[in-house]
Amino acid sequence: MSNIAAPVADSTANWVDTHAPVWTRPYLRLSRFDRPIGWWLLLLPCWWSAALASGIAHDVSRLPLVVVLFLIGAMAMRGAGCTWNDITDRHLDAQVERTRSRPIPSGQVTIKQAAAFLVLQALVGLAVLLQFNTFAIAVGVASLAIVAIYPFMKRITYWPQVTLGLAFSWGALMGFAVILGRIDAPALLLYAGSIAWVIAYDTIYAHQDTEDDVLVGIKSTALLFGKRTQFALMIFYSLAVVLIGAALFCSGVRWPAWLGLAAFAAHLAWQVNTIRISDSALCLRLFKSNRNAGLMLFAGLLVDAVLRSS
Repeated sequence: MSNIAAPVADSTANWVDTHAPVWTRPYLRLSRFDRPIGWWLLLLPCWWSAALASGIAHDVSRLPLVVVLFLIGAMAMRGAGCTWNDITDRHLDAQVERTRSRPIPSGQVTIKQAAAFLVLQALVGLAVLLQFNTFAIAVGVASLAIVAIYPFMKRITYWPQVTLGLAFSWGALMGFAVILGRIDAPALLLYAGSIAWVIAYDTIYAHQDTEDDVLVGIKSTALLFGKRTQFALMIFYSLAVVLIGAALFCSGVRWPAWLGLAAFAAHLAWQVNTIRISDSALCLRLFKSNRNAGLMLFAGLLVDAVLRSS
């Protein structure tokens, strides 16, 4: 029983380790409920897209329900994605100091148990998806192919962050699919901007593991960029701001959306100016701060949508 209750090495004190029933803890860690930043970062492009599409439609009546459904869906599908990632990476995780105490390599959860838990989380995500229109359901199902291949990309390319960006930014398409029943130019621009954002913030995250990654043969943009990381971040964050700005321009937004984008851009600039790739604790803090950057943009888009609907 003590093994089941033991916290994982890449987690800090949290509600899972202190308040969750003991038997649930390995499963909650498997889906990363002890580290909510992941579902936040998956959720935010969904919220951006839903708010922007609602502004275009001049109607926010459906937005509250969609926001809640996206929240539930993001939590479930991020958990499913992490479970799938841990199943496929169990042998690699056992070789990395930060991940060797995760539930599967540490023996807290068997492969069969993890697979069953994966199916359960996917069913929750499906239940959410079925609340939407047929087009949105098809768009949501299409994302599963990217999610499925992501864990393997770090073995074959120094750009696995691109695949992660394709998966984690899918919500930028979903909001338009749900609210408007279509995917048009602003949605595609928002998607592209979000991909650039993900590549940058996950490069920051990957700098925590560069030494272990070299030893076990895992590739990442952190290793690819190395000492040029700060310059690379400037490029990708700038690209994110420009592309998202183009999405806003094509959508005819008002000043609150531009204010939100300005706050988003300022936060990203602060990250670039602050980062020191040799400081793992700082890299983790900057990575997590992207939730705040994304919420600033969402706040601007939300106010804009409300104003355009009145």
